[in-house]
Amino acid sequence: MRGLYNARMPTKVKSSPKKKGMTYADAGVDIDAGDRLVDLIKPAVRRTHGQRVMGQHGAFAAMFRLDFNEAIFQRNYKDPVLVACTDGVGTKVKLAAELGVINTVGIDCVAMNVNDLIVQGAEPLFFLDYLGLHKQDPETTAKIVEGVARGCEIAGCALIGGECAEMPDIYSKGDFDIAGFSVGVVELHRAIDPLHAKAGDVLIGLPSSGVHSNGFSLVRKIISKQKLKLDRGYAELDGESLGSLLLEPTRIYAQPIVKLLRHYRVKKVVSAMAHITGGGLPGNLPRMLPPKLDAIIDIRTWEIPPIFDFLQRRGGVETEEMYRVFNMGIGYVLAVRPSFADSVIRQLRKSGESARVIGHLAKGNGGVKMKGL
Repeated sequence: MRGLYNARMPTKVKSSPKKKGMTYADAGVDIDAGDRLVDLIKPAVRRTHGQRVMGQHGAFAAMFRLDFNEAIFQRNYKDPVLVACTDGVGTKVKLAAELGVINTVGIDCVAMNVNDLIVQGAEPLFFLDYLGLHKQDPETTAKIVEGVARGCEIAGCALIGGECAEMPDIYSKGDFDIAGFSVGVVELHRAIDPLHAKAGDVLIGLPSSGVHSNGFSLVRKIISKQKLKLDRGYAELDGESLGSLLLEPTRIYAQPIVKLLRHYRVKKVVSAMAHITGGGLPGNLPRMLPPKLDAIIDIRTWEIPPIFDFLQRRGGVETEEMYRVFNMGIGYVLAVRPSFADSVIRQLRKSGESARVIGHLAKGNGGVKMKGL
């Protein structure tokens, strides 16, 4: 295994034509294919690099400058705190592999990481990914990495490295896995601290693009049990194919949130935030709450995407279970001071977000109450 995104092109060693011993390729690992991959993905990776990325393509590790001497690039950090997280895409990759649509799961991988990162108020800086493969096919793997690079472009961070592991003994033919690691930075006094949340704070929701990257074990179970066809267009889904809806990439909220936080340079109008992943609203909102506050959510304040109703009906899933597993149409939530709620919504809408009030915080014990269920 090698970190192929920064892998060094090996010196070609001439072997004696008289000797034909066992090779790494005989064991299922193609070094030459890995080297071809490095060249294929170089343009996509380079597109994510800004002035802060240092070093050459081919080093053992990447370097990233936190700040600049040049005044035009200075961030002027006074008390910077690094924020890091890691995550994967889960069994969504099984559907991607089955459908042969592998150029979007990289976006999912970036999203699952940077959406967690910004919850702390951090600006995403750089990203690294891991690919586990049955067999190294440079052209195919390059499509996955290009998706990662696209996700980094959307998030405004640099793809500075990664690992591509060819392990035929671990992954079955056609299978692969992807995970990532992201680092960001936030000024200490600007970091989001949920303890600052207060009763009366308004909860603002940002829409998801669908299922995102959680709950796919249940999704795949429903598909299998009901013998649903991924390439079929169902009337309940307005004729769009089930597979395309399920593989819709996870939305990346990084740039709108970072822009919003920078807009309010003096007052901390955002008291807490949550990325709605596995566990849905009931499972993730408590992570942003102080012990003595409840989140009161009115599910009638947004339109639930048809894909969720489709999965619930076809799978016979209870409504409470749907909300416990899926995001149900809300991918990100902010708690803001009541007097700034309208202002925050305006700023988010300027960034293209369909932000809306979905509830508020009230005295309680750190739980979530769902109105309208």
